[in-house]
Amino acid sequence: MAAKAILHMLSTLKHMSPFDVNMALDAGYDAAVPYTNVTLDEVPALVQDAMFSRAPSAALRTGIFFAGRDAVLALDMMDAAKKALLKPFEVSLMADPYGSFTTAGAMVACVEKVLRDKKKRELKGARIVIYGATGVVGYSAAVISALEGADITIVGYSGLERVAKLCAEMEKRFHIKVKPADGSTPEQNRALLLDNEIALCAARAGVQVLSKDDLAAAKNLLIAADVNAVPPLGVEGCGLHDNGVAISPHGALGIGALAIGNVKYGTESGLFKQMASSDKPLCLDFRHAFALARKLV
Repeated sequence: MAAKAILHMLSTLKHMSPFDVNMALDAGYDAAVPYTNVTLDEVPALVQDAMFSRAPSAALRTGIFFAGRDAVLALDMMDAAKKALLKPFEVSLMADPYGSFTTAGAMVACVEKVLRDKKKRELKGARIVIYGATGVVGYSAAVISALEGADITIVGYSGLERVAKLCAEMEKRFHIKVKPADGSTPEQNRALLLDNEIALCAARAGVQVLSKDDLAAAKNLLIAADVNAVPPLGVEGCGLHDNGVAISPHGALGIGALAIGNVKYGTESGLFKQMASSDKPLCLDFRHAFALARKLV
């Protein structure tokens, strides 16, 4: 009898996301077991408990998923898990804290496709401003875009200190260049929009980041993408299903939250399916999410 496919889901939060549990089971796992309030130092023991409880022949039917709400901590947990693995018991690992890696991967992939197909441009060299970049989705989108060669500005809403520290952490960890900016006022947000070609909006749900007047003022804006599906939407005039629809008098194109969400859904499901069916141990993070999202758009 074949060993069951079991996914152990580790979160630093009080609850494991029901979204992720459903996705894992629908993708082919027989069981998805949540562990909550997990700390970094607890990861090696949990991983080895899962690993050594099964014969090497069943190792690839075991997966470990890292959730929570902190992108860097989830990556640190996955690194700790890698160090705890021993051949021939190696299991597969995947990080997607708060769905940020798959959402950011989908967002950047959608932007890249519209940019390439309708504006005849590439991400490399494009000037991108990311609103809400101190959150996990904005953070992940910044890293993905910077690794593709884009010129990235990340915006915070409480002065420069916090966002500048975030930039320094990104640069040290991922060897990229990103610039901090303060978006504490609508005037500052608009000024940043005027200086860039692409706007990625990953602010809190229900917060409008860019108004129709902002878009009308931005003559050089090519694309505005929004992951907020809760009214008011992050980009005024950008419909939930828009995927390259003109939203400004100057021809800027909008990409809405559900257009991105469809790709995000397929990306997360696809990564779970890869883990559940792989013939070798996998370690999946935002890079793999972006690679798969590119194939799905």
